[in-house]
Amino acid sequence: MPELDKLDNEVAGSADITVRLPGMRVAYNGEAFDESSLADTWTEQLQQWLDQAVSAGLPEPNAMVLATADAQGLPSSRTVLCKGLDERGVVFYTNYTSAKSHDLTVTRYASVTFPWYTLHRQVTVRGEVEKVDLTEVAEYWASRPRGSQLGAWASPQSRVVDGRRALDNALSAIERRFEGVDEVPVPPHWGGWRIRPDTVEFWQGRQDRLHDRLRYVRTEDGWRVDRIAP
Repeated sequence: MPELDKLDNEVAGSADITVRLPGMRVAYNGEAFDESSLADTWTEQLQQWLDQAVSAGLPEPNAMVLATADAQGLPSSRTVLCKGLDERGVVFYTNYTSAKSHDLTVTRYASVTFPWYTLHRQVTVRGEVEKVDLTEVAEYWASRPRGSQLGAWASPQSRVVDGRRALDNALSAIERRFEGVDEVPVPPHWGGWRIRPDTVEFWQGRQDRLHDRLRYVRTEDGWRVDRIAP
């Protein structure tokens, strides 16, 4: 029967993919990354690597995978965009009623990873979180495109909605609400989170999977750098 033949072919195709997965690998032949090449601070080092990711033309170089956990310890991860970087930490913006914000409100802790695959690099920042103050939120909000601002008002982030039409209708209602308003205000349920790092790890892919991992660790006296086995 045609239907069974088609199913058999799909199953066979899936099996081929499964068989190929163990053999999928990339050879990392990056240059040595050692303590002598590190910047004085994690902020400077992260900015250097971020600049290099931008120069290399990587898509979304400021994208980072955010990991959180809820009150029961169940983990979640998703990609967000880094919109702030200084000695205080890294910043991203979101809806304060979202699942990620609920997690952060409960645990007050998070981790993000910048996955620069093409450069065979990644950086992981982990630490306590705090909300960004209203002045900084307003400054960033003003830099967003109007469409993004209206979308932030319209979306009940992380909640179940009754189809795409519900979102489109909500956006239309918000567009009417702010029609003729030059400056869309910041929603009361929207703002930023800052991760204040306890550790910042820089990972450089190396040959034979003996990667270089250098980690800045916050101490009572400042910061130290540890080399971590790959």
